[in-house]
Amino acid sequence: MKKSVIWLLTIVMSITFGALLYFQIMYLENMVNMREAQFSETVMRCLSSTSAFLERKETLHFLQEDVNIIESSLYSDNNFNANGEYNLRYSVENHDSTVTNYTLTAREDKVRQHKSGLGGQSSVGNLESRYRDMQEVIRSQYLYQQGLLNEVILSILRDSGSRPVFERADSTLVRNYLSSELENNGLTVPFEFAVTTSKNALIYASKGYDENMEKGKYTQILFPNTDSQLRLIVEFPTKANYIFSSVRFIIPTLAFTLILLVIFLYTIILAFRHKRLTEMKTDFINNMTHELKTPISTISLAAQMLNDSSVMKSPASLQHLSQVIADESKRLRFQVEKVLQMSVFDNSSSALKFSVVDANRIVENVTHTFKIKVEKYGGSISCDTEALDAKVNVDEMHFTNIIYNLLDNAVKYMREDTEPQLSITTRDIDSRLLEIRVSDNGIGIKKEDLKKIFEKFYRVSTGNRHDVKGFGLGLAYVKKMVTIFGGTITAESELGKGSTFIITLPLAK
Repeated sequence: MKKSVIWLLTIVMSITFGALLYFQIMYLENMVNMREAQFSETVMRCLSSTSAFLERKETLHFLQEDVNIIESSLYSDNNFNANGEYNLRYSVENHDSTVTNYTLTAREDKVRQHKSGLGGQSSVGNLESRYRDMQEVIRSQYLYQQGLLNEVILSILRDSGSRPVFERADSTLVRNYLSSELENNGLTVPFEFAVTTSKNALIYASKGYDENMEKGKYTQILFPNTDSQLRLIVEFPTKANYIFSSVRFIIPTLAFTLILLVIFLYTIILAFRHKRLTEMKTDFINNMTHELKTPISTISLAAQMLNDSSVMKSPASLQHLSQVIADESKRLRFQVEKVLQMSVFDNSSSALKFSVVDANRIVENVTHTFKIKVEKYGGSISCDTEALDAKVNVDEMHFTNIIYNLLDNAVKYMREDTEPQLSITTRDIDSRLLEIRVSDNGIGIKKEDLKKIFEKFYRVSTGNRHDVKGFGLGLAYVKKMVTIFGGTITAESELGKGSTFIITLPLAK
């Protein structure tokens, strides 16, 4: 699959997943806002109902109180005169603010009504007009009841403010009625409440009421028609959990969408990595074929020359061909060993033979062996083993290969205009770690390549230089083995000035 096709699929799927997540989040947000609006509307309706209930309760209180007073005055002995007549006196306030006083007199056969205040007098007395007298009595009773209600309203406006708050809005009564209203409206949510004055002075509150809570409070004015206006404040500590529980069915769909997005991104990353690995493997096979073909061709040519009788008669030619065959065989074996290092990446560390070795000794041995190769190019190599404790638990053969590969790369990537200068040092970082530095003055590594040099099959571009051969396995092998040994390796480089590889290994206990 072409890289452009992969990028196109990535863009299309990313836009699709992004739009899907956006719509799901917007739907979730709208659901939460709608649930919260419904919650607030229901709570305010319940609070309004509670306020109306308390007003009716107070009206009933004053009504009963005034009725008791009037009944006690109606049935007192002072209302009966010497003739056995029953007198009922009451007053009614008219629409023009004038007051009309009434006296209702009743006997077995007569009913009289005297009217004063506006002047005038009416009487009903004979048996022939008794029916009309009864109608007048009913009308008078209606006016009396109207006057009684006016008295009750005046009493409420005049005396309600002087009643104690605990009588007007009993906490138990408020809690029970509000709880019943909330339950009837489908809200079975724990709540706390308080009653305050119009200036937010706390009168009383339930046990769990949080006065410092800023959001999520609902306020309702109690007895709004009186001077001493009270406020009922209700808060719901578990409101957020209630709102979330009503929309939590959306969360799994959002989670599954995110999981699909992560899997898609991971698949795309694997696709790119696989494509790059395939390209590097192709380069590796081409390079390996070329590297193995050269010594095989040389050995084959030398073998053909040995069949020549004239060559067999010349000891110098025979020795030369023998040396060529030996050198090319050694070169071929070295290349095969490089290829076999790939098995390290697939096999576990169980095949390694760990032992406690002296890193200083191995470094010195490899340096001594490599000195001849460096001097061949007119360069030099220095070794400074400063570490006092250099005992590490490693596989000696692979540890030797690590040092050899780093020195071999230093010579391979040297500058043509400068003699190679290599140095290798060891030192103790602390009582637990050993540091090994391998430095050179070669061509250096670009910053963008520095992060990839430890990847398998990756080879740094060397520009116009075509004499640098390799499979891109050396540093990957080094990284793998150092990691197995429990250490780390990093690289520092400046293009055109050289590179430094830093190995850190734990000391053997």
